[in-house]
Amino acid sequence: MKILTLNSGSSSVRYMLCSWNEMTIAKGIVERVTVGGSFCIHEAIGRNKVRINHECPTHAVAIELIMKMLTHPKYGIIKDISEVAAVGHRVVHGGEKFRKSAIIDDKTLRAFKNLADLAPLHNPPNILGIEAAQKIMSNIPHVAIMDTAWHHTLQPTQYMYATPYEWYEKYKIRRYGFHGTSLLYVAKRAAVLLNKNPAKCNIISLHIGNGVSANAVRNGTSFDTSMGFTPLEGLVMGTRAGDHDAAIDFFMMEKEGYSPRVISRILNNNSGLLGITGKYTDRRDILAAAKKGEARAKLALQIEAYRIKKYIGAYAAALGNVHAIVWTAGVGEMSDIIRGRAMNGLECMGIRYDPKKNKVARSRNAEFEISAPNSKIKIFIIPSDEERVFAEDVIALIKGRHGTNAKSKYSFEDPDYRNKIRDMEFVKELEEEPKKAMALAQPFPEELLPNQARSYAWWLNE
Repeated sequence: MKILTLNSGSSSVRYMLCSWNEMTIAKGIVERVTVGGSFCIHEAIGRNKVRINHECPTHAVAIELIMKMLTHPKYGIIKDISEVAAVGHRVVHGGEKFRKSAIIDDKTLRAFKNLADLAPLHNPPNILGIEAAQKIMSNIPHVAIMDTAWHHTLQPTQYMYATPYEWYEKYKIRRYGFHGTSLLYVAKRAAVLLNKNPAKCNIISLHIGNGVSANAVRNGTSFDTSMGFTPLEGLVMGTRAGDHDAAIDFFMMEKEGYSPRVISRILNNNSGLLGITGKYTDRRDILAAAKKGEARAKLALQIEAYRIKKYIGAYAAALGNVHAIVWTAGVGEMSDIIRGRAMNGLECMGIRYDPKKNKVARSRNAEFEISAPNSKIKIFIIPSDEERVFAEDVIALIKGRHGTNAKSKYSFEDPDYRNKIRDMEFVKELEEEPKKAMALAQPFPEELLPNQARSYAWWLNE
């Protein structure tokens, strides 16, 4: 039997298929859903990666395309969709009601719809994906995996705001935190790389993508996090403002006559790096523009790196003792420039990175250590794998052994855990960049994490 995971965004649907023994056998993404020019990138064990152009005006059409790719005679990996035993869905906001992953029923779906205002960019498309998949696969369990669940261990000191307490009692206004499945995965993996019990690890995780989260992990559980009541709070993001004086919002509403809905849209969709640069959200575009001398692009990079640095310092103070800094998500995994700028000047805290390692350590398929030899705190780059968390939570729920996300045992906590699709993709990267491979592998194996060294060794010895 197989488990399918679906991560439905506003204009994309990411998917993964794994076998009952929790091995990934296929994954992919349908992009530009609802916006035109849709396409699917699909890869499976023993198959070449393929790109198929196919218009997907709705999430239902996108999910139907995914079913076709999984069962395709040439590109697919299963004969019939009936082989799928259950589906796991990402849901960004679970509020206080959902402290762990849950099987979806009518009551569960209504609760998610009632929470949609708290994550307006994410919960609505998450719900569309659930409803579309339920229609196509109506006779199997569907499970919701909440981004907020990882942060249920926050205490009132960390999650309460200094606003009238009645607001919390009446409307549950508090810090919830997001990117939980990503942060759970990298926290567990960091413990493996540290060769420590997760319950004895203090980690600062930095999920840097279009959305951005910082997470302080104390003794293996979420202790504090940068996103708040909604995903708007915290670090500078692609289009979100992050931390700012709330009085600015009222000032601009008065000056420009903005309604609450309009000001919310500006802060969520037209601020952050887009607001500063006036035209860019993708860090690659911003870096290229800064290299050409665009002042606002340079300023955007400076602001982003400075804010990340401040959060590292604040969370180090809150934790008291830090074992590792972890970079993850698209920018965290791929941008050596932003990582370097954020970590420059942190030597006083015992955080020292190796510039050479940092420069070449860019992959969505491999884990790296970029600490300098004299760094007191380890620095890791760990590609996130949210779909892996989804799949294992689904299996655990079906088998009746799922506890809270923080205490559940996952396969990727095993030092010998391997992701065969990622290994395969990483080998291809090394074939395309042999100089990168040699730079990382020499001296061998100190430059590599033990679990990743085998991939390098295998490739170098071929």
